Amino acid sequence: MSTASETSVRVRGAARAKSTAGSVTRADLCEAVHRELGLARSESSDLVEQVLDQICRTLIDGTNVKVSSFGSFVLRNKGQRIGRNPKTGEEVPIEPRTVLTFRPSQLLRARINGGIDPGPEADDAEPAD
Repeated sequence: MSTASETSVRVRGAARAKSTAGSVTRADLCEAVHRELGLARSESSDLVEQVLDQICRTLIDGTNVKVSSFGSFVLRNKGQRIGRNPKTGEEVPIEPRTVLTFRPSQLLRARINGGIDPGPEADDAEPAD
């Protein structure tokens, strides 16, 4: 098994893309699909791109995306508000906008923190914020 810094694959016509230390890139995902499923690298790349494109299109359409046992990409509308320029202290209006947040599932949180698996029913429960 190669390290992240040694991994390189073709991603949509790009020359060879090298991994960035400390981050998982599209190229890393393509390589993992290639290794795990045995698909050709071009097929793996296409599969990863299709999944990411579908997530993007769904979010652009204004719909939240929930990936079971992973988490949810949640769109939130923020209204207009008054902000302050920290340098001058001048009040400045901040326009309304939509922000994207990621909320990890309870299962993912437990796995990251090395805790006990909360079970399948905990994944569907909304976290108490």
